[in-house]
Amino acid sequence: MSLQKTTLLAADFEGVFIPEIWIAVAERTGIEQLRLTTRDISNYDELMQMRLRIIREQNLTIAQIQAIIGELEPLPGAYDFMQWVRTQTQFIILTDSFYQFVAPFMPKLHYPTIFAHMLEIDDNGIITGYHLRTSDSKRKAVEAFRAAGFATMATGDSYNDTTMLLRADKGVLFRPPPNVIAEFPQLPVTTEYAELKAHVIAFLNAA
Repeated sequence: MSLQKTTLLAADFEGVFIPEIWIAVAERTGIEQLRLTTRDISNYDELMQMRLRIIREQNLTIAQIQAIIGELEPLPGAYDFMQWVRTQTQFIILTDSFYQFVAPFMPKLHYPTIFAHMLEIDDNGIITGYHLRTSDSKRKAVEAFRAAGFATMATGDSYNDTTMLLRADKGVLFRPPPNVIAEFPQLPVTTEYAELKAHVIAFLNAA
């Protein structure tokens, strides 16, 4: 008699299920430097410090940024894929975004479980800093899931996802940029939810 393992899918959020928030802010405000994301810059603190400096210089408030985010919708097919996954296995979103940014998406996606970070905001509504739950939080979460007995698959698109993808029982890139593909040739690449679904099914069948 074989005993099937308890399984879990851990997934990035931006670029996988929702648009890249900072790119949307850049397009709406015309601030081109805000287009840079973890797909371009691997050092997260360097990226965030640049963003914070720019929004302070431009006097962008959290309310203005949230208004832009509120107009965004999940990526086509994201909702259906997420609902399917939740019928098949445990599902957790691991994002290096912030609860104040992702909140508008929660009702649109039926409130998935999400681990995010927190922004520090002053009395004028200007973002002055950020607080990570822990460094390299995605990798640590995946390691904790595995230590707790979950066979864990992970998916994401950016540099900041690669440590969790490499520590998972199975890691799959989803719509990554060419530079990430080139640097991590050992990770399979998918571009459509149907392909990602096939990887999930294969993972669950092998667990």
